[in-house]
Amino acid sequence: MGESKQPILNGAFYGPSVPPQQSYHRHGRGRGLCCGPCCLLGFLFKIIITIVVMIGIVALVFWLIFRPTEVKFHVVDATLTEFNLTDNNNQIRYNLALDMSVRNSNKRIGVYYDRIEARAYYENELFATTTLTPFYQGRKNTTMLRPVFQGTSTITLRDSEITTFDREKNDGNFNIDIRLYLRIRFKVNRVKTRRLKPKIKCDLNVPFNRASTVAFNTKRCKIDY
Repeated sequence: MGESKQPILNGAFYGPSVPPQQSYHRHGRGRGLCCGPCCLLGFLFKIIITIVVMIGIVALVFWLIFRPTEVKFHVVDATLTEFNLTDNNNQIRYNLALDMSVRNSNKRIGVYYDRIEARAYYENELFATTTLTPFYQGRKNTTMLRPVFQGTSTITLRDSEITTFDREKNDGNFNIDIRLYLRIRFKVNRVKTRRLKPKIKCDLNVPFNRASTVAFNTKRCKIDY
């Protein structure tokens, strides 16, 4: 048997053509500019934080420079010459005079008292109101206020409160609460702040002069901004 001969190829043989590989590209989300409600809220939040930080820095610098101290209110004397229930305990006749000291110990801050309204309460019932003259208080200054409450007003007391009234009258001392409602401005050099509305609370034990031999004790008041 004769050997079979392979055909002779002319030129180079490269084999069958290989198809080109297909490249697969995964389309992801592009990183565009942020938009929408979330981005707006984030931007506003950053602005608010910046403003708060700036206010805090300004307040700190102000405190370091001026070292402000709280204005102090004291009732140094109280005179109660009349305090009686009349007309089946529906009205009260009163005559109450106070001496109050207001101390501004700040070295660089003055205070404008644009409005001073004094109110007197007994058993949480308002029975008298008076308005004091506005004034300016300079630095490191003590000013005296002398509110006077005198007249007759309607008052509503429960039976237990009338019993308390009678007992305090026999003891010669009445628990009377004084409130000052203020509108003030602070002055730093030539700059004036906006108006503030603090409330001064003075809880007093006032001797009834006709029955008590006990002197009035100076009482420091509380400030509520």
